[in-house]
Amino acid sequence: MGRAESLFGNIQKPGTVKKARKSKANYIKKFGDDSNADYSAQVVENRYIGRSLGVSDVIVGKGEKGTSEGFDNDKGMIVGNIRMGFGHYRISMAIASAANSMGYKPYWMDLNSYKETTCTKVISAQNDLYSMGSRLSQKSRLFNRFVWEPINYEGFRKISYNAPDQMNAELMAPVYANVPKDIPVVATHVWPAQAALHAGMKHVVNAVPDNRPMALHYAEGSIHTVQTHFAYQGYRMLNGMDGKNVLKPMPSESLVYTGHYIDDELVRNIGEDCRRRLERRKNGKPMRFLLTIGGAGAQKEIFAAILNDMMPEIRSGKAMFLVNIGDYAAVWDDLRSSVFGLADITKTHFNNWGETTAFCEDALDNDISGVHVFCHENIFEAVYATNLLMRACDVLVTKPSELAFYPVPKLFIKRIGGHEQWGAIHSAEIGDGSLECRDIPHTVQMARMFLTDGSTLSDMCANIVRNKEAGIYDGAYKVVELAMGMKKG
Repeated sequence: MGRAESLFGNIQKPGTVKKARKSKANYIKKFGDDSNADYSAQVVENRYIGRSLGVSDVIVGKGEKGTSEGFDNDKGMIVGNIRMGFGHYRISMAIASAANSMGYKPYWMDLNSYKETTCTKVISAQNDLYSMGSRLSQKSRLFNRFVWEPINYEGFRKISYNAPDQMNAELMAPVYANVPKDIPVVATHVWPAQAALHAGMKHVVNAVPDNRPMALHYAEGSIHTVQTHFAYQGYRMLNGMDGKNVLKPMPSESLVYTGHYIDDELVRNIGEDCRRRLERRKNGKPMRFLLTIGGAGAQKEIFAAILNDMMPEIRSGKAMFLVNIGDYAAVWDDLRSSVFGLADITKTHFNNWGETTAFCEDALDNDISGVHVFCHENIFEAVYATNLLMRACDVLVTKPSELAFYPVPKLFIKRIGGHEQWGAIHSAEIGDGSLECRDIPHTVQMARMFLTDGSTLSDMCANIVRNKEAGIYDGAYKVVELAMGMKKG
């Protein structure tokens, strides 16, 4: 029985399987079927994060057909991902950082970057739809309430949702054709995991990102890892994934709790970074807020409201803002036109990675003020800039997606998709982030609590240090250990 027909012994309904086959057929009709292609696979230098994280890229289809070049079969590890928003890239960076720190060689394999393949065409089409939905959900309350929230909260949860993904992932498998089958794969989105299994990769870890248990994230045949005990129970039981019906659980060996997926350089410096935050507070330095936009570019109205409200405090030196708009340059134009006087007190850092990294390093121990806006056309720089800025900020202002798990004090703005709320709930419960502020007045209220009530920041810093001692932020290391341990048997 195929993976689209059964999930952990739970048989999919005939109608579900029929729809899955139709989905695959529609993609073949639209994009073709390259299942018989013999794509080459080459390891090349990553020009952007290669030096920082020891990452090399896996390039598919650029060399002689049927060839495999540059893989280290002893120390190599594939980090399989896609660009769908920024979250899966960021989690991949955390895994790569941990692997590099442990002496392994992480290979970056983005299944959404091989433009000539059916794999990338299928993923890009779905990515475009998801990004459009994310943006619409922030503009239309009716669309968000009746379409986007139900899809993200219940649609992705259902066991039936897994079937078409498994079928469509068969079209993604050819990109692994000449990747050595014994090299471990850590996938930070389910499609690279499913595709790897269809391609015959022997050691696959599926690093599940969400705290909301959803059948979307299952790749049967892999070892699944989760970041919280709440997620462990929900995924193990397939809780609520077929209405009120009780489903057969996952085998225990298929699911592992690891803790949060966090970069080595952030975990190593938790104590020192929290000490700096408390010192700045004690010495009356401007509170540093880091606003970071998500991969769909949908939070600019909330950013504008925060900046407008805090403008007096910025001018008086009580607050300052670091704003990473990712690769959405147009967001700066919108902010500039929405916040009176913003351009006068802002320094922009656009497409100059050397300048950005130097600023982040200098900001660790030196004073900064006003507003600094960062934008990078390259996706690696757009995502990783937030990681660098995190160490120098006091409060991270973000929607509760993958950043909900990061070891920095956090103010959570309104989610995009109902599944994200569970990241904020978990963070608030372990004490390193706020409740989800679901409207602008509550967001502004929470920002002012950070600014005026010293206990808010100090309590979160203390909790972050305790969480580190408990191993809560060690998930990326444990994922790497698990993946490399699969190969050793």
